Amino acid sequence: MDISKPDLTAALRDIRAQYESIAAKNIAEAEEWYKSKVNDLTQAANKNNDALRQAKQEMLEYRHQIQSYTCEIDALKGTNDSLMRQMREMEERFAGEAGGYQDTIARLEEEIRHLKDEMARHLREYQDLLNVKMALDVEIATYRKLLEGEENRISIPMHQTFASALNFRETSPEQRGSEVHTKKTVMIKTIETRDGEVVSEATQQQHEVL
Repeated sequence: MDISKPDLTAALRDIRAQYESIAAKNIAEAEEWYKSKVNDLTQAANKNNDALRQAKQEMLEYRHQIQSYTCEIDALKGTNDSLMRQMREMEERFAGEAGGYQDTIARLEEEIRHLKDEMARHLREYQDLLNVKMALDVEIATYRKLLEGEENRISIPMHQTFASALNFRETSPEQRGSEVHTKKTVMIKTIETRDGEVVSEATQQQHEVL
C-alpha cells in the first residue's frame, strides 16, 4: 500500500509566494510612503526656500533703506552742524553790532543833551537880547518923543517963548518939578524853557520916572 508524501516543494513555493507578495506589498507601501514624505518634504523645502528668498529680498530692501536713511542722517547732521555754526557766527556778529548800536545810541543821546543845552543857552541869550532890544526900543521911543517935544518948543514964536519964560518964573518949585518929570516904560519878556523847549512866555512892563 503506497502512502503519498507531502509536496514540500509546493508548500515552500506557496509560502515563498505568500512572503514575496507580502514583501512586495510592504515594499510598495514603503515606497509610496517614502515618496509621499519626500514630496511633502520637497514641498515644505520649496516653501521654506520661497520664504527664505523672500526673507533675503526683504533683508536686502531693509538694508538698502537703512543705508539710505544713514546717508540722509549723515547729510542732516552735516546740515545741522553748518546751521549751528552759522547761528553762532550770527549771534557773535549781532552781539558785536548790538554793542556798537548801544555806543551809537549813547553818543546820540549825549549829542541830544548837548544840543538841548545849546538850545537853552541860545534861548536865554535870545531872551536877554530881546529884553535889551525892547528896552532900547522903549528908550528910543522916549527920546524920540522928547526930541519931538524939543523941536516943537524951539519952533514956538519969540513972544510966546518969552511969555512962557515969564510964566515959568512965576510957577512954584513944586510945579516946576512936576512939569519936568518924564515917564520911561521898560518891556521885559520872560521865556521859560525845559529840555530845550519853550514852555511859557510872559511880558512885563515897568514904568520909570526920569
